Amino acid sequence: MKIHLGLLTVFIISTQSYAADPLHGTLWKTIDDKTQKPMSLVQFKENSNGTLSASIQKVFEPSQAQKCTKCVGKYQNKPLIGINIISNLKSSGHFKYTGGNITDPQTGKTYKFNASLSENGQILKGRGFIGVSALGRSQTWLRVN
Repeated sequence: MKIHLGLLTVFIISTQSYAADPLHGTLWKTIDDKTQKPMSLVQFKENSNGTLSASIQKVFEPSQAQKCTKCVGKYQNKPLIGINIISNLKSSGHFKYTGGNITDPQTGKTYKFNASLSENGQILKGRGFIGVSALGRSQTWLRVN
C-alpha cells in the first residue's frame, strides 16, 4: 500500500510540474524597441486560472525606477518594482500566447498583448496594440538564465 501511495505521489508531482507553462518562473530582459537599450527585468508567473502575468523585478535606468506617476488605478504613484505589467496572457499552443494585456509604465496606457516564444525558449517576441495587431508595436525580450 505504501508503495502505491508513493508512486501516486510521484505521478501527481511530475504531472503538476509538466503542466506548468514554459514561461512560468522565467526572467526576461526587456529591450526598448526604439533605443534598443535594456529597460528592465520582468518575471512571469502562472496564475491559478492558467493565465500568465509578469511583474517588474528590476529597472536598469535609475531615473525610471521611481514611481509610476502615469499609471492609473492601484499602481498609480507606486514604485515600478513589483508592478504587474502583463496580465491575462494565455497559451494558444505551440509557443504562442494571446489575449493578454500589457501596461506601459512610461505612459500609463494598457494595450492588448500577444507573444511568441522561440523554439529554444530564449527569445520572447511580444506585440502590444489597440484594436488590431497591425496598429501596434513590438518588442523582443531576452531570457535571463
